[in-house]
Amino acid sequence: MSLYQLLAQFIRQHWRHYLAAGVMLFLVASLTVLIPRKIGFIIDQMVKQHLAGEALIWELATVAMMGVAIYFLRVGWRLQLFAASYRLGAQLRLRLYQRLSAQGPAFFQMQRTGDLMALGTNDADAIELAAGEAALAGFDGVMTFVLVISMMTLGVDWRLALASLLPFPFMAWSFKWITQKIHDASKDSLERFSKLNDHVQETLSGVRTLRVLGLEQKSAGQFAQLAEDAAEASLRSQRWEAAYEPAVGLTLTAAGALTLGVGGYLVWQQELSIGNLTAFSMYLGQLIWPMFAAGWVLSLLERGKAAWARLRPVLEADLVIQDHGSLLEPPTGDLALKDVSFSYPGQTGMALKHLSFELKQGQTLGIVGPTGAGKSTIARLLLRQYETAAGQVVWGDHLIQSYRLHALREAVNWVAQEPFLFSATIAENIALSKPDASEAEIREAARLASIDEDIMRFPQGYQTPVGERGITLSGGQKQRVAIARALLTSSRLLLLDDALSAVDTDTETQILRHLSHLRSTQDERSAIIISHRLSAVAEADHILVLREGILIEQGNHEQLLALDGWYASQWKYQQLEADLNAA
Repeated sequence: MSLYQLLAQFIRQHWRHYLAAGVMLFLVASLTVLIPRKIGFIIDQMVKQHLAGEALIWELATVAMMGVAIYFLRVGWRLQLFAASYRLGAQLRLRLYQRLSAQGPAFFQMQRTGDLMALGTNDADAIELAAGEAALAGFDGVMTFVLVISMMTLGVDWRLALASLLPFPFMAWSFKWITQKIHDASKDSLERFSKLNDHVQETLSGVRTLRVLGLEQKSAGQFAQLAEDAAEASLRSQRWEAAYEPAVGLTLTAAGALTLGVGGYLVWQQELSIGNLTAFSMYLGQLIWPMFAAGWVLSLLERGKAAWARLRPVLEADLVIQDHGSLLEPPTGDLALKDVSFSYPGQTGMALKHLSFELKQGQTLGIVGPTGAGKSTIARLLLRQYETAAGQVVWGDHLIQSYRLHALREAVNWVAQEPFLFSATIAENIALSKPDASEAEIREAARLASIDEDIMRFPQGYQTPVGERGITLSGGQKQRVAIARALLTSSRLLLLDDALSAVDTDTETQILRHLSHLRSTQDERSAIIISHRLSAVAEADHILVLREGILIEQGNHEQLLALDGWYASQWKYQQLEADLNAA
């Protein structure tokens, strides 16, 4: 879909607003072209001494009333037109948000956050202006041009009109050349703004790392260069937009000279009255707006086209994960992976190789293994952030693809190793999945996550703002707030993806004890605990040991120790490490 097709579709949807604005614009243009005609008539009548006294006052009052009517009509069409165009901006931003919300991690690996943010701001604004300002200026300019030319040709003198229009082909050629330059400059300006936006976003997100490494000056230098490039690109675009004015000025100056020359000759030959020449000169002055409007419209459309060329691929990008399931209820029952193999996009190595296991409803499954073994990949497949390359993931006798995404994800409470906290209070972050939770429920979830005492030490308690990405809290506190958030709702599956890595062993033991007690009261709730620390999975009903995507050992804690394999050696090492730290 091109920009023009998008605008045409939007105008059809909001045709009442555009029709009302068009009618008012037509009245404005009509009154505008009638005023010079009226003034020319008044001058001729005064020269002939046919107009004086009350009649003159009435004629002048009529001109004044036409001016007042034009004022109110201009206010009216602005209210109608911009009320509609702002809706387009809101719709585009909503479509962008919905599309981004539905995309999976693979999509965002190929995109820059700052660039996506720029699409929702500068680019959406440019398209919104094309639907509002450009539509207004285009309609008004064309209508005014047609009416003025008609009055010049039919109402005054066609010979004079023809002479005054001779320079206009020069202006048309200039506009075509300038328009192409504006398109290129606008595209470059939007792209440079995106790079600047992306740098700012990354810098603010990693400001603590920059400070630790002493890279503030280097980052500031990069920012200064990007800002200068963006400013230069924007200035270059504005320079080309400003080039319309000289083209219009030269054209109208030449047209004015021809009007005075030809018009003076016709007056001398008594083929044209002074009043008509005055009216014609005023009409020529009224052509200034249509000419500037043409340049303004072309500029806005080129900026809109450049913005749409950047925004459209994101809006029309295929969803990495298709949501074609028919089951609307959250899954329940046993969960199983059957001969699953998976490779991340762009990678040749397999993250999982022919993996099979089963998790009975109400049981706890532990998943351990060295870094890169594929543990977190299992979590991503269960959440359908990625699709399996081979094999099946079955939950409750149905493939997980049979469930709608919202139903599947409603059944899982996932806590990642690096949880995301919003810039809100601690209570609001815990109650994110259950906004209507009472204070008692929030505190109970926090108690189970062993974070209640920490929270109460803050001066504002649960009303403490956590700051950007939870900067107020330590890594372990953020993990425990995220666990509390997961425990607040009774989902079918609790998925902890190395979510205890930042807490000490005593706190970990306390949390696991609380989870075990909670599970004993909720027989239908299953749990998967992914961890590098084996103590986190020691009480699990079944434990999987992965290495390079292959299941190398499985069983409960005692069975794995008896195998005297990777799990047993790692358990001895971690126990020795814990004893040394305690000493």
